[in-house]
Amino acid sequence: MTRIEEIAAQLAGYDPKALGVDGVQDFLARLVAQAVVTQREEVALADALDRVLAEDLVSPFSVPPHDNSAMDGFAFDGAVLDAPAASQEIALKVVGTAFAGAAWRGAIGPGESVRIMTGAVMPASLDTVVPQEFCHAEDDIVRFPASALRRGDNRRLAGEDLQRGEPALRAGDRIGPAGLGLAGSLGAARLPVLRRLRVAYFSTGDEILSLGEAAREGAVFDSNRYTVSGLLRRLGCEVIDLGLVRDDPAALAATLRQAADTADAIITSGGVSVGEADHTRAVMQQLGDMAFWRVAMRPGRPMAVGLIPASGAERPPAVLFGLPGNPVAVMVTFLAFVRPALLRMMGCNAAGVAPPPLLRARSATAIRKKPGRTEYQRGFVQPCPGELPQVRIAGNQGSGVLSSMVLANGLVVLHHDQDSVAAGGEVDVMMFDGVV
Repeated sequence: MTRIEEIAAQLAGYDPKALGVDGVQDFLARLVAQAVVTQREEVALADALDRVLAEDLVSPFSVPPHDNSAMDGFAFDGAVLDAPAASQEIALKVVGTAFAGAAWRGAIGPGESVRIMTGAVMPASLDTVVPQEFCHAEDDIVRFPASALRRGDNRRLAGEDLQRGEPALRAGDRIGPAGLGLAGSLGAARLPVLRRLRVAYFSTGDEILSLGEAAREGAVFDSNRYTVSGLLRRLGCEVIDLGLVRDDPAALAATLRQAADTADAIITSGGVSVGEADHTRAVMQQLGDMAFWRVAMRPGRPMAVGLIPASGAERPPAVLFGLPGNPVAVMVTFLAFVRPALLRMMGCNAAGVAPPPLLRARSATAIRKKPGRTEYQRGFVQPCPGELPQVRIAGNQGSGVLSSMVLANGLVVLHHDQDSVAAGGEVDVMMFDGVV
């Protein structure tokens, strides 16, 4: 039994002619479980954006390493706030100034305070900071209303961010800007990361023109390669552009073999629909362990997935994703299926492969929908103060109309069992920010 057949046998109700979105996602999660990158390398912190951490980054010290002031003001012993005489106004003598970057070494007596700057170490025995905007200072006396704060206010505690020996970042974390900053705060100049996932991609079809070719009747310029390239680069993959492949069996076979020998995953666009006149399906079946699906979704119904073996026995087979040819269908199937599968292959942990949360919004207009398939409609979400955001359908929803994808800032997700939506009805939206 092939790997594709094994997975299909594990899925209840598996039907390649009518496969639901959830079924595709489940299938792909199982398929790529054995294709996760394990090779490691070390990179400079500045080069670690979007890389996947290979091991836990453990904090070598507590962060912050000492109690410090959260703002500019005056530090004092907060016990004076509990005194009966403190019901109206506090008056304290100022005996020095604590600056960030060096501990203040003076002595503090009862009824005294220290002027303190943001980030400065809290002097011993002082636990509260009154912001300077609440104070009236004259000569060496500072006054402020007792009601302005409570004991312990505006003090950052040692270790409240991280404790020494605690993981600051976890293995499998995909490092974002905040992660870079956190690693930097620990003095980590270099990080151990998994190597980049290598993804090869190409377009197919005699009707497709490469940039620079002369226009001709019935032909269209290739957009899918540039869309796929952008999506892969946003993920932090190493991209291998194999160009445009004509509907020639030998050329298709040679390109797929080249891709399997150099990449962990392969993405193609076009040639996977039932009844296609080209040779893509036949060549894929000849070279690898393949499944061809009709997914219950719109846009993006036809899809292929499989494993293409490399010529060398030391390399595992490449995972192939055969996407539809229409530009919007390419983007939708990538976001719904390929992106989460590639994140798994990159070595991301459970948090990293979790789908982005859907935004709940109100539809500005009625949306027609029949139960039995998942639909993704391009929409534009705008805020409505005090209410749920509102989403409007953005432009022509044809699967070949890429301009409406540019106008949109998210996809309205109409779930498998969902019916039509009335104007003002609530819908889920997959926002592009962060995924596109």
